[in-house]
Amino acid sequence: MLGIIIISVVLIIIVIGIVGYKINSKTKERNQPLPFDYDLKKINITDIDRMSDGSEFEMYLYRLLLELGYSGVYKTVGSRDFGADLIFTDREGVRNVVQAKRYGIDNLVGIYAVQEVYTSMRYYKAKKSIVIATSKFTEPCEKLAGFNHVKLLDRDDLIRIIDAFKQEDNLKAMEIIESEPRVILESWNEMNNELPVIKKDHKAEKFVKSIQSK
Repeated sequence: MLGIIIISVVLIIIVIGIVGYKINSKTKERNQPLPFDYDLKKINITDIDRMSDGSEFEMYLYRLLLELGYSGVYKTVGSRDFGADLIFTDREGVRNVVQAKRYGIDNLVGIYAVQEVYTSMRYYKAKKSIVIATSKFTEPCEKLAGFNHVKLLDRDDLIRIIDAFKQEDNLKAMEIIESEPRVILESWNEMNNELPVIKKDHKAEKFVKSIQSK
């Protein structure tokens, strides 16, 4: 009886060891950085999720835009990009600036992404601006993009672009990229011919008035 118990315990330990080894191997595999010269058509959203930083995502998009056949494709210098990570000319001959955001699935992209890419248009003499993200956008981000005609491509859009490219349907991928942005024509304040409500810094106002009264 004791011998059977010992054998059972040993078998359990062996099974646990095998399972632990497989889990550890899969974890290591997921955390392995992508090789520099990876095959673009083999990359999926999971591979992008395990990229070490945003610069790798920018490089992927840079290569993707070139492979899709766009002209005038440039990757800007990271430290002084003036709000645009990538630049390309679409099929209509219009220059686009792109802000790339590689975030975790649950980490939403905020309004600063729209602010950055929109303000970069004049510097790069572009007429359109796009934010491509690996996650979703916050509501304020979508609203600001709508007012400023900035195209937002979220995780689902990115997956559709990747799938189309892998299926060699470059036209479909480009149509997704070049589709018209969601546009908000006018705000509620504009409809009522009112100026937007400005939140005042009452402490600063009170302090300045106290100085002026002296």
